[in-house]
Amino acid sequence: MLTQEGRASLSDISDLNRLKLELNQLPAIDVGDYIANLLPERRAIAFRLLNKNQATEVFEYLHPEIREELIGSLHDAQVCQIVEAMRPDDRAELFDELPAGVVRRLIQQLSPVERQATATILGYPEGTAGRVMTTEYVRLRQGLTVAQALSKIRMNDRDKETVYYAYVTDDSRKLMQVVSLRQLLFSLPDALIRDIASDRVLKVRTDTPQEEVAQLMKRYDLLAVPVVDREDRLVGIITIDDMVDVLEEEATEDIQKLAGGGGDESALASPKVTIRKRLPWLLLNIGLYIGAASAIAPFQQTIALVPVLAVIMPILANSSGNVAFQVLSVTVRGLGVGEVTPEDTLRVLRKEILAGLGTAIVLGCSLGILSLIWASPSDRWVSIVAGLVMSVNIFIACTLGTLLPMGLKRLNLDPALISGPLLTTTLDTVGFLTFLSLTSLALRFVVV
Repeated sequence: MLTQEGRASLSDISDLNRLKLELNQLPAIDVGDYIANLLPERRAIAFRLLNKNQATEVFEYLHPEIREELIGSLHDAQVCQIVEAMRPDDRAELFDELPAGVVRRLIQQLSPVERQATATILGYPEGTAGRVMTTEYVRLRQGLTVAQALSKIRMNDRDKETVYYAYVTDDSRKLMQVVSLRQLLFSLPDALIRDIASDRVLKVRTDTPQEEVAQLMKRYDLLAVPVVDREDRLVGIITIDDMVDVLEEEATEDIQKLAGGGGDESALASPKVTIRKRLPWLLLNIGLYIGAASAIAPFQQTIALVPVLAVIMPILANSSGNVAFQVLSVTVRGLGVGEVTPEDTLRVLRKEILAGLGTAIVLGCSLGILSLIWASPSDRWVSIVAGLVMSVNIFIACTLGTLLPMGLKRLNLDPALISGPLLTTTLDTVGFLTFLSLTSLALRFVVV
């Protein structure tokens, strides 16, 4: 990993020949990190110092905005060389991030083979196995011997994405078996592939959601998984490095959605992008809090008669909101990693309700005690109402935090659509309305 000290030492090199030597000896990901931290006007200079293979690998690690910036800074011939050398899945991901006009220009300059491979991947919907697969894989025929298979891999498959698995197909490319490189190396040269390959092939279809692919590979510790079409014909493979990226993207999206964000904002995004991603959610949140404020507005006279209510209400709102967010995040995470499914709703709900009852009792008593301390002697009856409403609100928070994401998952929607701010604002509105209504009702009897 390139440290801050390492970046500083590279920046101190004034001799471009020496800098070129240093950059081409570093791992591609570290060079990408170094270039990303340079000033925009220096990035293209540093990138031009890389040899062809290093430049292609480094380009794949750069942030989309920096990639687009470099494409505008480099000559068309350099850009075409880099894009042509990229793997089809990485190239398709790049094209997803670039303006349509730039993509059209780059596609036209690709070789026919690479253009077809990229078009195949881009033809599948986003978020599916077909969109994240690569068309570079090792394919063998059943009639080959082990010696012939190894010779074929050495001669023709040197540049494939991975050689750890080879996929055995018939003449129509229908996937029949899978064989590992280990099996090939430790089998007799004259043995037939059909005799040593496994008939038990774990595979996914082109329309399989990428989250399901990630869960399958995680469950069975796979380095790669084959992708087939509706006729079971092999069309590509998905490698573990692609799935690591998918898991990171999904986790990032879920976290940002739970926090009420756009779901795909980068920490290095421009202020304009940040505003575009966050502002709609913040405006929506203000709209929701207008509802909460509207629930309070009719009870201004009640708050004036019992001033301690103004002290109690923020604690009531904060506590129930935190409980809801805790339950929501655990449930969404469980659904995201495949730990639970909508069929487990009653089990999860039972656990959360039991935990919620214990939490409600403790928090309700705590708020009741605080209300006793803060209220004047004539208003100490408010502590009973506060403790009761806190307990009920905690119970509602546990229930909604479980049922809402489970319900969305059952409808094949993203559970993270139930954002934390949306749920907590709803609970605030219910809590304020319940608390102030009960207090107003009790106040009539106290006054009488």
